[in-house]
Amino acid sequence: MESVLDEFDEYLALERLRSDHTRRAYRGDLRSLFDFVAERVPDAQITSLTLPLLRSWLSTQASAGAARTTLARRTSAVKTFTGWASRRGLLPTDPATRLQVPKARRTLPAVLRQDQALDAMAAAKSGAQQGDPLALRDRLIVELLYATGIRVSELCGLDIDDVDTSRRLLRVLGKGNKQRTVPFGEPAQAALTAWLSDGRPALANDQSGPALLLGARGRRLDPRQARTVVHQTVAAVNGAPDIGPHGLRHSAATHLLEGGADLRIVQELLGHSTLATTQLYTHVTVARLRAVHDQAHPRA
Repeated sequence: MESVLDEFDEYLALERLRSDHTRRAYRGDLRSLFDFVAERVPDAQITSLTLPLLRSWLSTQASAGAARTTLARRTSAVKTFTGWASRRGLLPTDPATRLQVPKARRTLPAVLRQDQALDAMAAAKSGAQQGDPLALRDRLIVELLYATGIRVSELCGLDIDDVDTSRRLLRVLGKGNKQRTVPFGEPAQAALTAWLSDGRPALANDQSGPALLLGARGRRLDPRQARTVVHQTVAAVNGAPDIGPHGLRHSAATHLLEGGADLRIVQELLGHSTLATTQLYTHVTVARLRAVHDQAHPRA
């Protein structure tokens, strides 16, 4: 099965252009499935996969408390795998054709108010005033995430050449290796200038390569470090919800829409493949509108 998984992983990488994160998740899901089948079918083979077994596996996962989003991903992993295996001739038919993907409940994301976002940026700027290289980097992390709404993986994947400082633009490589251009404002430009002049040179070494953002040892910044930076920065803002980089992305999208931005422009900035994903943020703005109405209108 490991050799089959290796082939499937290569297919995901080269033909489906799936990210490393998605491929690791799919591989883990399929190992879980294979273990489940091996416990119930003597001398189990790939041809042992049947629709009842697949449904039983998902039911067991649900009973164990797996979230609907997790079940949806695991179902997608199985359907992608069995579809590929049947085309390769490893399965006589695709047993997952009638397997339904559970619909995830779309909850409103936690976001910062505009004043809280500004306070978070001010806290990051205050910490960088002493010129410490890591503090300068941390300021740039929160400024760019909020200014552009890019994903933390996209942020950490940026190279120096991906930044057009004269026009204040980022060249971002998103999901599915899709490239897009995202603008940023003057505060992020100031943070970028300080980092490139006083922060990055102090940390860079022969392992840095072209990476824009670096860790303490001079290597490309890890997304986990960026998440820690965001959580710590937002924690300094009184009354702010505990959010990470994705929360800043949510906040940026929400504030753009509240400011009158067109939904399709926000879709392009965020790199969403469908407008339906972007429309989640309209629910956030409507929820805030309702809250203000309930509080302020005498006939609410």
